Amino acid sequence: MKKILLTVILNITFSIVTFAASPMDMRFHCENDTNKINTLLNEGLKSNLKTSNELVVFYANKFLGTPYVAHTLEGETEQLTINIDELDCTTFIETLYALTRTTLSNRTSWRDYANNLESVRYRNGVIGDYSSRLHYISEWIINNSSRDNLKDITPDFSKCKYIVKTIDFMSKHRDAYASLKDDEMFNKVKNNEIGFRSHRFPYIKKEDINAKSTKATFKSGDFIAMVTNIKGLDVSHLGLVIKENNELYFINASMSGGKVQLEKYTFFEYLERVRSCIGVRVFRIKE
Repeated sequence: MKKILLTVILNITFSIVTFAASPMDMRFHCENDTNKINTLLNEGLKSNLKTSNELVVFYANKFLGTPYVAHTLEGETEQLTINIDELDCTTFIETLYALTRTTLSNRTSWRDYANNLESVRYRNGVIGDYSSRLHYISEWIINNSSRDNLKDITPDFSKCKYIVKTIDFMSKHRDAYASLKDDEMFNKVKNNEIGFRSHRFPYIKKEDINAKSTKATFKSGDFIAMVTNIKGLDVSHLGLVIKENNELYFINASMSGGKVQLEKYTFFEYLERVRSCIGVRVFRIKE
């Protein structure tokens, strides 16, 4: 009897430590989401792919054609939103991260996926209120890098430069965010922005993307953050690169295309068409 009781206690403890978000804290798009995630994870494990970049590409191809839908994370209360049927540029990358990280751990359960999704989406990997979400990509990269989830490889590029920006777009555009109507939440978000006054971060200038040395450093499955010239904002879009015959292409959840798609132009040509983009940051899942 004592042995059974100890086992139960250990199992409960493991659940508390491993899964910060309980099912009551989760919001699903449909009742079949858990089955879909389990199926994807089983396919990923059976693929026998061993590196994070290979798995990112594998899973990205599974989502081609998935509808682009913005603001799927918003609600009256902050919950861990699980929605693989509707994606924007950020939730697309977070979904790829969570699937890849779960597969690298040889796990095939949606609960492990949910845990990894929470880990990448929220500050220190724990869901709280709206302000606990990593809204800015600069903080998203720093916080996840500190926990060995991601690695910013931008400094590895020979053409890497540095830029200094004050990141405070949300507090400067309060009316654009429903959750910031609440004064307490507004002050929390504004307080989070304090650490990003005159923030210095690495990037590769847009005109250097087509350089031979730059192309050589990229790997298929590298995550891309497009650095913007918009005041108060660091990054305006996310996606990943595919490398074929030393040429780069771009997969993203495209607002203009209305779906997850592989752009028909080369990555350099794609960036040339985005006037607000001044360069990119590059990061990978840390193995």
